[in-house]
Amino acid sequence: MSIAIYPGSFDPVTFGHLDIAERGAKVFDKVIIAVMVNPHKNPLFTIDERKELLREAVKHLPNVEVDSFTGLLVDYAREQNAGVIIKGLRAVSDFESELQMASLNRHMYEAAETLFIPTNHNYSYLSSSIVKEIARHGGPVADLVPKHVEAAMREKYSK
Repeated sequence: MSIAIYPGSFDPVTFGHLDIAERGAKVFDKVIIAVMVNPHKNPLFTIDERKELLREAVKHLPNVEVDSFTGLLVDYAREQNAGVIIKGLRAVSDFESELQMASLNRHMYEAAETLFIPTNHNYSYLSSSIVKEIARHGGPVADLVPKHVEAAMREKYSK
């Protein structure tokens, strides 16, 4: 069975994230979307909230699971017996840092390859940070995130 890990903060999940998850699900028997704790980010949603928003967003993909982890991605990949780490690329600027991480991950866990999936051109401008900034100021995000995510963001920012 081919198992792939798709890691990220997913704060919040966007249509760009879903594009990568859907495409990964066509290639691998099982894709685990792994929500990671990133101490360098100040998340809008808790880990549990992000997992629930993701589960709702990928419920149409039977071979996709949602989980979370702390620590090193390679340790999590090893625990899950994953042979592939999926990384989405929006632009050339993403490639340099992602290539560096892929090389380090391969050094620490040779059994896992990193697969770069370029995002659909419709989402190449999209990031969770931009979506949060737009929503924070009451701007339209319906074309950027699933409906349930938009509602959750509106609720968070109304408090």
